[in-house]
Amino acid sequence: MSLAPALRKSASWLLDAILPPRCLKCGEIVADSGSLCGQCWPELKFLGPPCCACCGLPFEFEMGEDSLCGACTADRPLYDQARAALTYDDASRDLILRFKHADRIDGAATFAGWMARAGAELVASADIIAPVPLHRWRLVRRRYNQAAILANAIGHLRGKLVVPDLLVRRRATPSQGHLGHSQRHRNVAGAFALHPGRAQVAKGARILLVDDVLTTGATAEACARTLRNVGAKAVDLLVLARVVRVQPN
Repeated sequence: MSLAPALRKSASWLLDAILPPRCLKCGEIVADSGSLCGQCWPELKFLGPPCCACCGLPFEFEMGEDSLCGACTADRPLYDQARAALTYDDASRDLILRFKHADRIDGAATFAGWMARAGAELVASADIIAPVPLHRWRLVRRRYNQAAILANAIGHLRGKLVVPDLLVRRRATPSQGHLGHSQRHRNVAGAFALHPGRAQVAKGARILLVDDVLTTGATAEACARTLRNVGAKAVDLLVLARVVRVQPN
């Protein structure tokens, strides 16, 4: 009988004894790695139906299978569908910022599970999973692309092909954090390109873009435009969290 499972279990126990797993949000000691404590867990707002058939904006009550929110009715996004696991709010912000900027990538498998459930249909229908890219200089400073980590984790979980370098960010755009709706769209216009040699991979494929947060959708639409221009069949979007209400400029 193989000793590998027993050895892995012993190594995991020893590591937990030396460095106890901590809550992904507040840092309190928890029972399992990649989990949240009993106080932080109920604060998160998980998303699901009923929602806009296009962007996934939650509805207060069922509106019908193909119902769209007001924004998508007035100006349909360039991506086909978007789904998010969480509402981006005061409760989820610290959780995501720790993952994004503070090296708390131990939560990636947990986040991927939430996202895979929230976007089950999108994941199932995808030919390719691809992350929204960082510019190379920002990647050097941050050391990792949180979207790529999520994309790889979702692909591993659901057995899907992940192409981490499908898109490149050819222009180092300023941070979008304090920009309004129209400013965000101008900021990322022309910022993305298909990676050289990936044209045949993208052509005719249904592509699932992965990112951490959906705010106005400007970044997702810029990526979707690039992919549609090279012949992608469809472009969907799956994010860890989304802003539920955005006031346009």
